[in-house]
This record gives sequence, C-alpha cells and structure tokens, in this order.
Amino acid sequence: MKRRTGWVWLGAGVLVVVASGIALSSVNGLSTRSQPSAVERALARLARRWTIPRGAQNAVNPVAFSAETWAEARAHFADHCASCHANNGSGDTTIGRNLYPKAPDMRLPPTQQLTDGELYWTIANGVRLTGMPAFGSGDEDPDTWKLVHFIRRLDQLTPEHLKEMEALNPRSPADMEEERADQRFLAGEDDDNREGHK
Repeated sequence: MKRRTGWVWLGAGVLVVVASGIALSSVNGLSTRSQPSAVERALARLARRWTIPRGAQNAVNPVAFSAETWAEARAHFADHCASCHANNGSGDTTIGRNLYPKAPDMRLPPTQQLTDGELYWTIANGVRLTGMPAFGSGDEDPDTWKLVHFIRRLDQLTPEHLKEMEALNPRSPADMEEERADQRFLAGEDDDNREGHK
C-alpha cells in the first residue's frame, strides 16, 4: 500500500511540474532572461537532494584546513570557477548572470546549508540542466575537497585575497593583447601610432 501511495505522489508531482512548465512557457516562453519561479527553485533543490547519494551527502571532508589549503583553494577557484561564480562566490559575472538558472550566490543559505559532502558531490559531478559541469575524474580528489573549504569561508575573503585571485583569473587572447598594448603605450613604444590617430 505504501508503495502505491508513493507512486501516486510521484505522479502528482510530475503533473505539477508539467503543468507549471506549460504555464510558464505560455507566459514567458522558455527564455533564460527571467528568474526561475519559486516552484522551479524548490523543485530543482529537491531534485538535487534526491540525486545525491546518501553516502555522498554524509561524506566528511578528509582534507584538513590550513593556511596552505586556503591559499591553494583560492588559486584553484580563481582559475577554474570564478568565470561563472566570481572570485567572491556571488555569481555576479557575465556568464553567471546569463545562465539559467543563474549561478547561485554561494555566500547565501541555499549553498551554505548544504553538507560538505553535497558541495563536494556537486563540484565533482555537476548539475544536469544547468551550466554546472562535472570537474575531476570522478575519483576522490583532494583539490575538490579544498574547494569545499573555500566555499565555507567566502565570508572571510579580504580585499587582498580578492586582488590576488583577480591576477589568477583566466584571460582571453583579446584581454592579453589589450594588456600588451597598454604596456607598449606606457613604455612610449606606440608614440608613432598615437600621432597618426590625432
């Protein structure tokens, strides 16, 4: 009897999701410009909880926190994660703002209330139907556990940390060429070009 009741609830849940999707698409289409509705957010969080294996949810971070771990995690985050999540974890980047759902502000309770195991699993396995890819080989990864320490300490980032991280953020070829042009200009190597543009 319990099994049958479970299937009824699951069926009802699926109908609610489908009906919500149809209603939302008829109003806003399937544009990623609008914010996910409260129903979409609740269902996404519930689905994420259900899809993370219980053993993974309860996993304990095996990497001890230290000043070295903290520095390594900041560097790793700046190089691999900040394009979407921003150095401070706010998600306020061009990419992060334009994902659907948008990159979360990891400083807020929906992320901070996840267990260490849930954070690790999410980084290692990604989240389907979002912009969050899977990182690593799928094997136990100390660097991913260090990122969990980083996420837990977002509120401890100083302006010096953020400046240090900014220097480690990936740069496009256009960004690098602009920097070289600025350096040539400051060194006085582009005086002829500047005269020609006057």
